[in-house]
Amino acid sequence: MSAQRPLELILSRNLLSSLSTPGLLVGEGGKLLFFNEAAGAFLGRSFEDATGLDADQWTAEFGPLNPSGDPIPYEDIPATEALRQRVPFHGQFAINASGQHRPIEVTAIPIVAPDESTAAMVLFWPTDGKPIHAHPAHLADHLDDNGGTV
Repeated sequence: MSAQRPLELILSRNLLSSLSTPGLLVGEGGKLLFFNEAAGAFLGRSFEDATGLDADQWTAEFGPLNPSGDPIPYEDIPATEALRQRVPFHGQFAINASGQHRPIEVTAIPIVAPDESTAAMVLFWPTDGKPIHAHPAHLADHLDDNGGTV
């Protein structure tokens, strides 16, 4: 079996890397495959520090959280079942971001590779009006690489 990732995952990661909206890529069984700089700024943790977290690990750390503030197990997250059925999901809940419970909206989009492996691209944004403190160096590097255009 090839260790190479499906093209769909590579392209999804590239797309997420260029977005200023927080986003992550979740693979089979809920393994955290990638999250972008905006997600890292929001969560208070770089992807390099969170590489390869399994579903139990990232849900324990970040959530989503139930109304009591406790992490919802991966199998009980409403998006999990929707994505398992290969349909998109949109919803609202709270997560633990940078040590604070923050309400978010989330949209999850299933990704199905030709070999039938599945993943999901998940975009989320805060709904409490507090800003995401992104890393300005990333935008400056992007502008330098593209002749000053976004």
